[in-house]
Amino acid sequence: MRSLESHKVHPPWLGILFAKEFRGLVAGRAFWLLLLLVCPLVGYSYIQAVGLYGEASRSAAQMPEVARNLSPLDGILVPTFGALYLTNTFLFPFVAIRSIAHEKETGSLKLLLQVRPSVGAVLGCKAAALAGAWVLLAAPALSAVALWMLAGGHVHLPELANLLLGHCLYGAVVLGFALVAAALAESSATAAIITLAVTLGFWVLDFAAAGDSGILKSIAGLSPTALLRGFERGIFSLGSAFAALTAALGLAVIAGILINLKRTVVRKLALTATVLTSAALLLAGAAQLHVFADTSQDRRNSFSPADAETLSGLKQRLTVVVRLAPEDPRYIDFERNILSKLQRTVPDAKIVLESQSRTGALEEASERYGTILYEYGGRRSESRSTGTGEILPLIYDLAQVTRKETPPYPPYPGYPLEAGTRTAEVWFYGVLPLLILAAWITSQGRVSFAQARRGVRHSFLDAGDNAKGDLT
Repeated sequence: MRSLESHKVHPPWLGILFAKEFRGLVAGRAFWLLLLLVCPLVGYSYIQAVGLYGEASRSAAQMPEVARNLSPLDGILVPTFGALYLTNTFLFPFVAIRSIAHEKETGSLKLLLQVRPSVGAVLGCKAAALAGAWVLLAAPALSAVALWMLAGGHVHLPELANLLLGHCLYGAVVLGFALVAAALAESSATAAIITLAVTLGFWVLDFAAAGDSGILKSIAGLSPTALLRGFERGIFSLGSAFAALTAALGLAVIAGILINLKRTVVRKLALTATVLTSAALLLAGAAQLHVFADTSQDRRNSFSPADAETLSGLKQRLTVVVRLAPEDPRYIDFERNILSKLQRTVPDAKIVLESQSRTGALEEASERYGTILYEYGGRRSESRSTGTGEILPLIYDLAQVTRKETPPYPPYPGYPLEAGTRTAEVWFYGVLPLLILAAWITSQGRVSFAQARRGVRHSFLDAGDNAKGDLT
């Protein structure tokens, strides 16, 4: 009986907290302005992508072999969702920061943490509300996909799902950095600067690692941008997904530690160090998860079924020493078409890049430059070829295995299409912004009505308490 009464007295805190956080997002202008900005960003990206895809499709009408290279993933989906990438990087963090920094500035966060909800519950509800906001931000990009399909365009659902997952994971990591910045800083402006510094720092790291083959490249591989790049190519990596979730969860836990009022500074530093150490160990474990799936319809990221089955059966380490510069076009093509596939297919593959410069301009006179050394089971072989037809038989000869015969993939037909953009212009520049404005006005009216109703209710209760006091 006592537990039943306590259940009636104490409302479900999680539901109330989530409603409070989501209502706070809806009541603020930042979220609705962000939605309005997303519309022209997505619209411009989609319209430009459709125009360029249509020009390529006209060439395919004259040369049918060109049609096999026309993929909606590269031509439509990736450019359109590129607007969502910019939103996640530069705009969405401001909405996430406001959920903590604004409450810190007004002092309401201290009051909230002093009542019954725990820090984890408060932060979890904030993250859930922000996740719901992110889904709404992704809606314009998904509407562009719907317009493409209505125009007769082809969409391979595994490609779309994998791309959407990549942007979701990227947004989760950026959200984690924004929450930590808001927990550290005393104002929204400072937290925004910290978040932008971190995201721009990853950009600089990726640029610097483009011509490096050592530890800098390994560190850059952990950046959110590098993670998203793999999903944009149609590659699902379990290790990358696990690493992104680990980073996002670890950052959220650190943010919860920093805003906890019951812990001293020394205790916060100790717990933060523990979380960082645990996250580093988990990230190292994620790097060992060699589980991949090629979601692209044209199977661009995979060898043929026969070659994939043969290479996956190699038991010993395959070492490939590449004597090319990182910015050499031959290495770029070789890395995309051969090396990356070998790393995803062979159970134990080690790639070594030997170069003394970024461009190779000073090494081209050397006789060794351009050679590729293959080593397996104590046997070695060199070649200058970067083509699949020459390299795979060489590897099979070193491993002393016979290529297995399996049915090949069906040929990729390509999907040329010249679609109009007038409907998209009307939708993204007219109809969708008007719908968002209408939703904004409606939400403000509901929030104001709810606040007024609570104010009237509290006034009646106060009047009743005063009257009771007078009678006493």
